[in-house]
Amino acid sequence: MAQVRVPKVPKHEKTWAFRIVASVLAPLVRILFNVKTSGLENLPRGGYILVGNHLSYLDPLAFAYSVYFHMKRAPHYLAKEGLFRVPVLGWILPKVGQIPVYRSGRGNEEPMRAAKELLKAGQVVVIFPEGTLTRDPDLWPMRGKSGAVRLAVELGLPIVPAAHWGVEKVLANYTKKFRPNPFHTVRVKIGKPMRFDHLNAETMTTEQLTKATSEVMHEVAAIVGELRGETPPKELWDPTQKGQTEIGNFRKKK
Repeated sequence: MAQVRVPKVPKHEKTWAFRIVASVLAPLVRILFNVKTSGLENLPRGGYILVGNHLSYLDPLAFAYSVYFHMKRAPHYLAKEGLFRVPVLGWILPKVGQIPVYRSGRGNEEPMRAAKELLKAGQVVVIFPEGTLTRDPDLWPMRGKSGAVRLAVELGLPIVPAAHWGVEKVLANYTKKFRPNPFHTVRVKIGKPMRFDHLNAETMTTEQLTKATSEVMHEVAAIVGELRGETPPKELWDPTQKGQTEIGNFRKKK
């Protein structure tokens, strides 16, 4: 199967294509829910990796609205490559700086190069480290994959942990219960930047990488806890330990 297009680094962060797409999507998002963002004072300048929890298929819209309209940045997502094969959508996504990722892991050299170039240019890349919607029965973040930390260490850039809560009331986790409500609030909260300057990309061990990734996901879980007014679990959900597949709708009947 042929690889899909990856975005080029634009001269200006908010391109004409981005502005047009944002102007079209913003009213649609406002019909679905009302996004409120806190913690803006924690945002660093320049390039950084924004990581968040993954509850619903609507998460990218909620985060994109927050990043563009509240954080005043253009969000660049690492998104599954299947979306880039959808007619029209597949043409638009690279135009607005979205990056295809192959779940098999193969063929991701060019997408990762694109992500690095965007970050080096001082832009923002958004990653959901869980890689799929959470399988935790109480909707807490799961353990994460290491890609975000690898990028941060290699480029010497911060990871900004963030979380959101409320979108699952509009489109529930792994279901089709769609209940748009323009008066329903989806809260996004930004945590303090995390740096891993003590790690070296060439000498970093698997143990160090796993530990750093766990630290990031526990920080995301802590922010989710603040939004929910609850205490997150000490040990994050791991699908492999629960006999679950890591991709796809695990609740869907075969």
